[in-house]
Amino acid sequence: MKTLSWRRSDSPVKRSWAHSRTAQLATVALLLCLLGALLAPWLASQNPYDPAGLELLDAFTPPGQEGMAGGRYLLGADDQGRDVWSSILYGLRMSVLVGLSAVALSLLIGVPLGLAAGYFGGWFDNLVMRIADVQLTFPVLLVALLIFGVARGILPAGYRDDMAIYVIVLAIALSDWVQYARTVRGAVMVEKHKDYVAAAQLIGRSRAAILVRHILPNLLAPVLVIATISFALAIVTESTLSYLGVGLPPTEPSLGTLIRIGQGFLFSGEWWILLFPALMLLLLALSVNLVGDWLRDALNPKLQ
Repeated sequence: MKTLSWRRSDSPVKRSWAHSRTAQLATVALLLCLLGALLAPWLASQNPYDPAGLELLDAFTPPGQEGMAGGRYLLGADDQGRDVWSSILYGLRMSVLVGLSAVALSLLIGVPLGLAAGYFGGWFDNLVMRIADVQLTFPVLLVALLIFGVARGILPAGYRDDMAIYVIVLAIALSDWVQYARTVRGAVMVEKHKDYVAAAQLIGRSRAAILVRHILPNLLAPVLVIATISFALAIVTESTLSYLGVGLPPTEPSLGTLIRIGQGFLFSGEWWILLFPALMLLLLALSVNLVGDWLRDALNPKLQ
């Protein structure tokens, strides 16, 4: 009887996760990627971007073999003698950092604008939605490239590499806030006519309190789903920009930077320099997307 009672007390999200093998595998893969990014300095066999720790004699060492200096490279070494496994961990760390920062900034821009536009309406609603409509006519990558190029042009040449991570986070966030604003606006337009909002108005709650303390908690489910999927898109966008040579500099590598470097050696036989970073990017993006798809279904009341 206690077991049955415990099962009945489970939330729909827990039950959905317990019955979805895909969600379980994706969650485990995502957690492993995040742990690898977090623990990169301890899991990596070397700091691949500390010139003093590199062995140039070990350049192009194939996977699983020992270099001329005596070290064994699980995933091989690149043209500078850097351990590919260590490079992937540090690149994964940078990709995750950029993705999380871009999603957080998009939330800070899109959610307040959506709340205000949906609740107050009028000219502010029209202004925000028209800006969103115009931005949606352009591909996200093109918008990010435009913002990145303008920001890089404004910065002095000596600060461009140092500020590259901030510029790319800003570029991705400004190209992705529209999804949050439109979703939150539509939900607010429904929620503001419900009884609990009318009751809060009757007891004298301010508009800001109604938005933050009453309406916003009811919008967390769709926002969480969008944030999860946007995290994967932000990582792919950053990797694409870095692959095109307009993202992070080689001194602050991401998975996209490693793929761009490895692409130059693919046809000369050093396939591992490209393959393993590409597989890590695929694993990270796929696991985040699968978790996002599961959350979308688990948090949908029509499917419960």
